[in-house]
Amino acid sequence: MVAATTDIPRTELIYRHALLVRLTHWVNALCLLILLLSGLQIFNAHPTLYLGSKSEPSAAILSMDAVQRDNGSYAGVTTIGSHSFDTTGVFGLSTGPSGRLEARGFPDWITIPSYRDLATGRRWHFFFAWLLVFNGLAYLIYAFFSGHVRRDLAPTKSEFRTIGHSISEHARFHFPKGEEAKRYNVLQKLAYLAVIFGLLPLVFLTGLTMSPGMDAAFPALLDIFGGRQSARTIHFLCALGLTLFFIVHIVMVFASGAFNNIRSMITGRYAITPDDQPSRGEAA
Repeated sequence: MVAATTDIPRTELIYRHALLVRLTHWVNALCLLILLLSGLQIFNAHPTLYLGSKSEPSAAILSMDAVQRDNGSYAGVTTIGSHSFDTTGVFGLSTGPSGRLEARGFPDWITIPSYRDLATGRRWHFFFAWLLVFNGLAYLIYAFFSGHVRRDLAPTKSEFRTIGHSISEHARFHFPKGEEAKRYNVLQKLAYLAVIFGLLPLVFLTGLTMSPGMDAAFPALLDIFGGRQSARTIHFLCALGLTLFFIVHIVMVFASGAFNNIRSMITGRYAITPDDQPSRGEAA
């Protein structure tokens, strides 16, 4: 008997990311991580956010404080608007490098440096902030002149009509394969555009607004953002948005194939699963 033969689809290896895209990606990742951790050190110097131009208690929308209980002990309390939560051990009051409870907004393990040092935190923050700016400008110049924005990031009208389907597929950890996997899906495109042209510019501009020197040179910044304290709050919320994007991004990287994704961002090469092979999350 002659055994029947079938053609086994082969995985296709494509060149997905240009060298400059890969380099700026990793520099961005490093900068954003350092900026987040050093930014929390700066926040701890005054762990309260306000709306408006002045740091008045009535204008506070978020605070992390250590308060004394009736029995004389202390607790960490986080207040959002008019609602307060006991966050002892995490926010407001946590174990410091000395091993004892200390009054501080964010715990020591998530700040740079871990100990209280506003000056050092600011130096780290400003250095990596400007590195991020120049790195981002290099990426934008390349992205526009190479057609990367138009070709890879701008969603088409037909793609907008598939948003619901794309959300459903991602929620079930079903990822594109074949020809669809050769380009970003509509959710990726919208997320990247929101970060590149929304969150990052806001972080930069609100950061400038918090500088007295920049306010003197460009007083319109204070009018645009409603005061220095409002700018600080917007800056914090944008950083939170970037953190959420980073978490979702990492989850998707691992869920859709960590080795393949990380390899593509190091070498540029990305493996495409043929259409007639099951994707991750589907039964074989």
